[in-house]
Amino acid sequence: MASKKITQKTLETGFDLIRNPRFNKGSAFTEEERTRLHLHGLLPPAVSDLATQRSRSYRVFHSKTSDLERYIYLRELQDSNETLFYSVLEAHITEMMPIVYTPTVGEGCQAYSHIYRRPRGIYLSYPHQDKIAEILSLSDFDEVEAIVVSDGERILGLGDQGVGGMGIPVGKLALYSACAGIHPSSTLPIFLDTGTNNQALLEDPLYMGWRHERVRGQDYDDFIEAFVLAVKKRWPHVLLQWEDFAQQNANPLLARYRDQLCTFNDDIQGTAAVAVGTLLAAVQATGQALKDQRIMVVGAGSAGCGISDLIAKAMVHEGLSEAQARSRFYLVDASGLLTQEMPGLQSFQKPFAQARAQVSQWVCEHAGSLSAMDVMVNAKPTVLIGVSGQPGLFTEALIRRMMQGVARPIIFPLSNPTSRAEAVPEDLLRWTEGRAIVGTGSPFPSVNLHGLERRIDQTNNAYIFPGMGLGIIAVKSTRVSDGMFMAAARALAQCSPARTDPHANLLPPLTEIREVSFKVAMATAREAVKEGLCSERYSEKEIERCIRAKMWIPEYSPL
Repeated sequence: MASKKITQKTLETGFDLIRNPRFNKGSAFTEEERTRLHLHGLLPPAVSDLATQRSRSYRVFHSKTSDLERYIYLRELQDSNETLFYSVLEAHITEMMPIVYTPTVGEGCQAYSHIYRRPRGIYLSYPHQDKIAEILSLSDFDEVEAIVVSDGERILGLGDQGVGGMGIPVGKLALYSACAGIHPSSTLPIFLDTGTNNQALLEDPLYMGWRHERVRGQDYDDFIEAFVLAVKKRWPHVLLQWEDFAQQNANPLLARYRDQLCTFNDDIQGTAAVAVGTLLAAVQATGQALKDQRIMVVGAGSAGCGISDLIAKAMVHEGLSEAQARSRFYLVDASGLLTQEMPGLQSFQKPFAQARAQVSQWVCEHAGSLSAMDVMVNAKPTVLIGVSGQPGLFTEALIRRMMQGVARPIIFPLSNPTSRAEAVPEDLLRWTEGRAIVGTGSPFPSVNLHGLERRIDQTNNAYIFPGMGLGIIAVKSTRVSDGMFMAAARALAQCSPARTDPHANLLPPLTEIREVSFKVAMATAREAVKEGLCSERYSEKEIERCIRAKMWIPEYSPL
């Protein structure tokens, strides 16, 4: 796809221009530009092209001795020269995505107040809630089309990171641009600082957030309401993505606002879509139908229930009734298998709670709650999904028991970062004599099995949300529907190498992520048009034209 050289306008010259990451070209400013923009003497005299700068940056990246130092370097590059940052990131996406995002972004969030360099995005703190509209009104944000927002309470599997949670919106939006080509100037990371209950942060003299325990109840709801109302007024057509909110807030916020503006929760819906897309590919590889699978999900929070809900919808599409589909799910949390009489069930958990009568005849280790092993022995699941955040939960005994009930078990330990994964792929393949179909939430190295190198599929949300965002923005969809997530999941499954070779990987390599994002965007936009969520009817050619026009390529433009 050819890149359009669009002249960009700026009033800045000299040091002000060099300090602006959107327009800065560093050593790539031409002699003519240096003269016209008063840059002579402010830069070394040799003029470099983008390829040379990319090579130099990659050398610096590799000179760093830890992943956290590499993360800091890339963040500094992003804050000094966005075009170069994205050019480097795209060229080395497989190597750098784990640095820019999970798992290393988790370290970045934990160390945030100790490694802070330059501001990026917006911080809206509870004490300043009367200033939200004023802050959002800055002209710098006039072009915003996509927002990622977090309150930092449930960062990956690491818990409450307070203001350090800003690393998540920044990282997610970097993937919007790198994976789908959404221009960085149209993206905005926002952090809602409602305090922290992380005592270590509150006692840290370097902590940069609001030093206060987390706001709860009506005060919290009112703050979120003020934020949403201000966003709707400032950007009536913006895409708002919620990230890493605690379970008690994530689902209620999604339910409250999903019909008020164009919004979704990536932890609930994006995770579900990439899991379903990967699962559809895995089922194809086994030669079976999705509707015939028995699904065990360990971790019955918002992510686990979101995954289950979308899989159930896909089963209904294959001919099952809703009741039949839901009966094929076994969700397990810290208290054991979810059953209908279990006290304290959340509203989103209840549809997947098994009737006690259905499990009353099970043979169990202990009376009372039903453990993961009890479910494995009695239900004989064909698919095992982990979103518990508990490392090592998929034990050898559990997996070997699974092997007794299915020839090719599908096992997805999806928790991240890597340290929180329910199992290590190498162990899963060894325990199953290489027969398991494995997908992970975090990146893992390839596994050598019987002399063959096997790339481990990372069921990374980056296969879904950048493309969905691209499609939504391109056709100006007013809402994000469940049908759009299903369409995105099916589009991802269509990209699977395993469609033509059952021994191939479930997901394409990250080097193909731009083309995957384009196909996901097309499927999402088609569904938005089909459901009447756009202000105008787009033909297939018009959808493609709108999407291609939004796919920015990181190249220097004339100033």
